[in-house]
Amino acid sequence: MGKRVRNTIQIPLVEKLLSYIYVLVGAGIVAVSFNVLLLPNEIASGGVSGISTILHGLFGWEPAYVQWSLNIPLFIAGVIFLGYQYGIKTLIGTLFVPFVVFLTKDSEPWTLNPMLAALFGGIGIGLGIGIVFRGNASTGGTDLAAQIISKYTGISLGKSVALIDGLIVISASIVFDIEKGLFALIGLYLTSKTIDLVQIGWSRSKMVLIITNEEEKVKRAILEQIDRGLTKLKAYGGYTDQERNTIMVVVDQSEFTGLKQAVRNIDPNAFVIVVDASEVLGQGFKTIHR
Repeated sequence: MGKRVRNTIQIPLVEKLLSYIYVLVGAGIVAVSFNVLLLPNEIASGGVSGISTILHGLFGWEPAYVQWSLNIPLFIAGVIFLGYQYGIKTLIGTLFVPFVVFLTKDSEPWTLNPMLAALFGGIGIGLGIGIVFRGNASTGGTDLAAQIISKYTGISLGKSVALIDGLIVISASIVFDIEKGLFALIGLYLTSKTIDLVQIGWSRSKMVLIITNEEEKVKRAILEQIDRGLTKLKAYGGYTDQERNTIMVVVDQSEFTGLKQAVRNIDPNAFVIVVDASEVLGQGFKTIHR
């Protein structure tokens, strides 16, 4: 009895500790990528780090101090206006990024080729932020400003983020040159894609909706040949108003060709809709974690 109680306490503690490790490791990767790739090449690819790059280029201000001076008020504003849900972990991320930026400020640049810096800097920033997100936190900064703008103006969050990052990139183009602004856009794009990759992973599944007159045969083929479960949905024809069953099945990308061939062999006239499913949780796919 004592062992079972102890285990139920330990698992959440391990997960909580792991989430803090995610925040620290991710924030460290963000800071190092900034210092050794983006800053030396004057690539301001959005966010507070982009603002600090611009101010460093204009006035020589220390990026770490600029980031602290912007991140802390933004975090406080987020708590006031949004009741910020990430709490202490986001505060750690907000403070730790500039801290590591300060510690690694004398690091040698990994490259002075702006294209390589934009490519690998964008990937590095995205990797770090994605890991922080896995810890259910964020690095604060302009994301908080975008959420406040979205809440009080009605502008969507995506547009708010794009507006702020766009202004930073435009400012970088004016302060440095147009080419640096274009490199910043490349970095910004790769950051976004890398965050998605870290969050979702490499695997891609397909959700398939099948409307067929050979429902039982298709169902048997999915269960026996493809070895996948399925769900039957009630549907009505828009023209005939007749009730039809729609089969919904989710398969790995490697299984999709076999499923398509099986349906074609059974009912060449079947109506099949295929949708990309970026993440699938549950039995036979990714395990659901708390």
